[in-house]
Amino acid sequence: MSRRIDVVAEAAVMEIVKKHNFNPTIVAEESGTINGEDDGFLVMDAIDGTTNTSRAIPFYCCSLAYAKDVKLASVIDAAIIDLSRGDLYHASDQRGAFMNNTQIQVSKSLKFADSDNLDDILVGLNLSGASPGVIMSLLKVISNVNHIRQFGANALELCYLARGFLDAYIDIRGKIRATDLAAAYLIVKEAGGKLYSTDGLKLDSEIDNKARISFLAVSSDEIFARLADYMQISS
Repeated sequence: MSRRIDVVAEAAVMEIVKKHNFNPTIVAEESGTINGEDDGFLVMDAIDGTTNTSRAIPFYCCSLAYAKDVKLASVIDAAIIDLSRGDLYHASDQRGAFMNNTQIQVSKSLKFADSDNLDDILVGLNLSGASPGVIMSLLKVISNVNHIRQFGANALELCYLARGFLDAYIDIRGKIRATDLAAAYLIVKEAGGKLYSTDGLKLDSEIDNKARISFLAVSSDEIFARLADYMQISS
């Protein structure tokens, strides 16, 4: 359900885009697809973390991505601004990921002594409105990972993965849309992270505001293999 703040914020972003004489096809969370005259696609979620915003919880963001085609893999520029702190996360294809002017990378420091040692891993996990089946598939993750977090804004949580704060992020509810994920998708990849679908393949999806996505984002293939084993995903 849309809230007024989402609609107002999206209209404000669109107005800024128009002022810069930039007229790509827009794919927006609230307005859907608006055909433009220029090449490419501007994918936006003007407010990610709406409930946090409405409750004055300082964890929400604005997410923008530019794609050459209608696939997540075609995103070539991305920006996410942490609206409560003012930090700007951004990335361009094959040019790295940055927070403000500082390059960021996913954490590479974790080493596993044995197959059951996940004591130090920090995992973001979105369980909001998860079905009983989804929760059952995550029981081994929940019981074996000692440090699980949910902050309430998918795109910004993925920036925390890109920055090295989180080691993995899981959302397999089948509820997130490309508008939520497009910018963070590129930022995570350019920071050295990887994103997988629940069939164990590299993540890609159509860019629209209707298709729903389930995914795992990780800082390393080793972490993905451990989590995939718990979730019975081929890796």
